[in-house]
Amino acid sequence: MKLKRQFGFWGVFSIAAGAMISSGLFVLPGLVFSEAGSAIVISYALAGLMIVPAMLSQAELTTAMPKSGGTYFFIERAMGALPGTYAGLANWFSIALKSAFALVGIGAFARLIWPDMTVGQIKAIAVGACVFFTVLNIVSVKGTGWAQILLVVLLLGCLGAFIGLGVPEYQRLSGAGARPFEGMMGRGWMHVLGTVGMVFVSFGGLTAVASVAEEIREPGRNIPRGMFAAAAVVTLIYIAAIFVTVGVLGAGELDGNLTPLSSAAGKFMGRWGMVLLSLGAMLAFVTTANGGILAASRSPMAMSRDGLLPSLVEKASKRFGTPWVSVLVTSGFMVVVIVVLDIGDLVKAASMMMLVLFLLVNLAVIVMRASKIQNYRPLYRSPLFPWMQLAGIGIYLFLIVEMVAEMGIVPLLVLAAFVATGGVWYFGYVRYRIVRVSALVRLVRNVVSKEIRHGHLDKELLNIAMERDDITRDRFDHLIAEGAILDIAESISSEEMFRQAAKVLAPRLKMDEGKLKHLFEAREAESSTVIQPGLAIPHIIVEGEHLFDVLMFRCKGGVRFPGHDEPVFVAFALVGSADERNFHLRALMAISYIVGEPEFFRRWMTAPGADHLRDIVLLSKRKRDSGS
Repeated sequence: MKLKRQFGFWGVFSIAAGAMISSGLFVLPGLVFSEAGSAIVISYALAGLMIVPAMLSQAELTTAMPKSGGTYFFIERAMGALPGTYAGLANWFSIALKSAFALVGIGAFARLIWPDMTVGQIKAIAVGACVFFTVLNIVSVKGTGWAQILLVVLLLGCLGAFIGLGVPEYQRLSGAGARPFEGMMGRGWMHVLGTVGMVFVSFGGLTAVASVAEEIREPGRNIPRGMFAAAAVVTLIYIAAIFVTVGVLGAGELDGNLTPLSSAAGKFMGRWGMVLLSLGAMLAFVTTANGGILAASRSPMAMSRDGLLPSLVEKASKRFGTPWVSVLVTSGFMVVVIVVLDIGDLVKAASMMMLVLFLLVNLAVIVMRASKIQNYRPLYRSPLFPWMQLAGIGIYLFLIVEMVAEMGIVPLLVLAAFVATGGVWYFGYVRYRIVRVSALVRLVRNVVSKEIRHGHLDKELLNIAMERDDITRDRFDHLIAEGAILDIAESISSEEMFRQAAKVLAPRLKMDEGKLKHLFEAREAESSTVIQPGLAIPHIIVEGEHLFDVLMFRCKGGVRFPGHDEPVFVAFALVGSADERNFHLRALMAISYIVGEPEFFRRWMTAPGADHLRDIVLLSKRKRDSGS
């Protein structure tokens, strides 16, 4: 079932920002201060820069393939079913665990307001919040989006007040002799870089947008802008908020503090300030959980669509248009984690999986571009390709090694168990159900052989691009989809071109081949159909009723037309009966628009085969004629 497109720019911004502002800001600074001291401000700034390759690659892939499942979908189509199985399960596992952790994290701040809360009460609140957002995600994706926007606005308001009042307080303390940033690099760059790996996961929520890409309006516009805006705003907030926290608390009160921003707010805003930032922290955890259920549930749904999970998982509500089974599975897993498990080590393993996914996303961009699939047409292209992606792969490998050194053996054991389980599922369930050819396989085939076939992935990307661009096929598109194509390498004369065109069109129109050839030649003698250098549109009227056909023609060596110095490389032959004169004119207008698009001639001449030529026309952004 097709999901509704209900998120705009602010929905994208809020999903990304809400997923990023969580424990990484409200809890983590106090825990990592012992590693780098006041230089953690630099660590957060570097982490904000290191997310850029993954963000740019996600933006490119998402605008090319705005489908539910996001990271899973890209990796599966780029590298195949086995990596796709791991990517889908890892994406779901990582987001769901972090969302469950966010709900449990509410308790640490609730205790600042209500100190007598028990562990059981904390977990009950977390489960209740999970149930509430589960219902919201099932009943209304639009409602989920508006809730996320409201929560993020309130959260940013709390943080804005904290930063706005905190900077003058830091200046006052500095004037009184406090020097919290003096000698900030005294522990050396290695400690700063080691801390980057720990705080980097704070930015991981940025790419959660990819999981709900199918539900975003105007994805080519809203996805990059929403992601980039969220990254810029949240990075600045991280740096400013941690600057204020370090400046106000100092080393003695910050080191090991589990509620650093709330403690800092209490110093210069009093009791109400501590309560305000505690409420802000709870809002942050709630936005992470709400957006997490939304994003995580799309991975199993997308995997089910592709046959990697049972078909029941993709079932969507006819009334609400939401994937209720996938949402329930995700929420059920989160409830079990909240009630039964100590999820600290699991969340660390999930963070490592996130880094692996980022690495694979950068690799997926390289594979998709190198495979030269004609219908891979992202509306946003990552700059500095492939150096940006190679830099990302190197960065994330470095951070994985750093995290392994920091986290110990337990997360590695969890990760190993996950890999083993994913492998068993693939070889036991998925392997014999999937026949898709990935872009990586296409790339290998292209290296081995120059012959490039137009396969399932090309057709799927064509359909995705048409859906993304809201293209509804009109009569001309249907004629192109069903029409014939002549693709000739050597140079020929216009007479030979008309002979071959007549040979192809005669049986389709049930007409005499010789008569058709004569009509083409007579029309050309009357006035040339070469309308510009390199392009001809031979068009003739034939006897009969309700007849119309289009033949597309490419000649790489060029067609020689009498009276023209430059050869013709592109031709559209139109044949119609007199009663189709109006549509004849509309077809001429459609062709005029298509060939006038930027890059048309380059794409036409470099297309690997005849079916790729057809796709160039079908993906034209011309205005479709609903009345034809």
